[in-house]
Amino acid sequence: MPTAAPDLAAAPPRLRPGAELLVGAVDNHVHACPHINGRSIDVFDAVRDAAAAGMAGIGLMDNFANSSGIAALAMRHLGHLGVDVWGGLIMEPPAGGISADAVRIALAYGYGPGTGARFISIPTHHTRNIALMEGRSPLYVETCFAVPERGPMPEPLPEILDLCAKADVVFNTGHVSGPEAVRLVEAARAAGCSRILVPCAHYDKETIREVSRLGAHAEFSFFFVSHATQAGLTHVDAQAHTVTPVPAPLMVDLIRAADPTRVVLNGDCGVYLLPPPVDGLREFLLLLETCGLSRDALRPMVTSIPAALFRVGEGRA
Repeated sequence: MPTAAPDLAAAPPRLRPGAELLVGAVDNHVHACPHINGRSIDVFDAVRDAAAAGMAGIGLMDNFANSSGIAALAMRHLGHLGVDVWGGLIMEPPAGGISADAVRIALAYGYGPGTGARFISIPTHHTRNIALMEGRSPLYVETCFAVPERGPMPEPLPEILDLCAKADVVFNTGHVSGPEAVRLVEAARAAGCSRILVPCAHYDKETIREVSRLGAHAEFSFFFVSHATQAGLTHVDAQAHTVTPVPAPLMVDLIRAADPTRVVLNGDCGVYLLPPPVDGLREFLLLLETCGLSRDALRPMVTSIPAALFRVGEGRA
């Protein structure tokens, strides 16, 4: 007698390892906006994937534009899925550069109150620190953002910090050197900024301890432990450059150097070489756990800590 075919529709869905770590997770570093590098996903599918995984929120990063408008559009059409989506401004030259006017627009840009930028970032590529790492020409290096070793911050940064403090949004120190990051955190705190995020994957433990002591959050991303660091990518112009990789065991040590209540973990995924953002974040969390960071330590770093920092839930319609 022939055996009846199994009812595949009735079978429970097969969850990938670590899927439970994504429930309630917040990924504040998603690259799903248009770019000159290929993208694995667009913004709408990024929101749908996050909702399917049970995530609470995603933040959109864009080197070429203020991403608040795209985030507001995603919330208008997909807000019912329960994922909070927000954007902000990375002050790269194509997005207006280090400009108080560009910041004012970003903070108000959306579909009404509460839909503007939730972060303002120093450039992540057009900085002296990155330009020197990439071996750019002296003329190019001169055009890049840098923090002086002493004295006041360059104009119009003081005005920008005041705007961030007044709007109570996250000020991101971008990809500057360790000493520059410390000076930026000090200046932001003096201006009244209470939400400060410092990308720390390439800093030493002493710098990470110092930015933590000053009250900033330390950010660590999957991109820097991934295979994408081996390929030349065009981040802000036609030139392709690689990024220095960070071994996962070293990243765990760096994470442990920070105040555990001020660590933010994210994917920094979206480039075509990497898994889509949801899968990249899941793989990152599993990798850190395998390298010694306990699940109890991981969970708040990807849920409650970034949720509080970026006011997740407040932007929902």
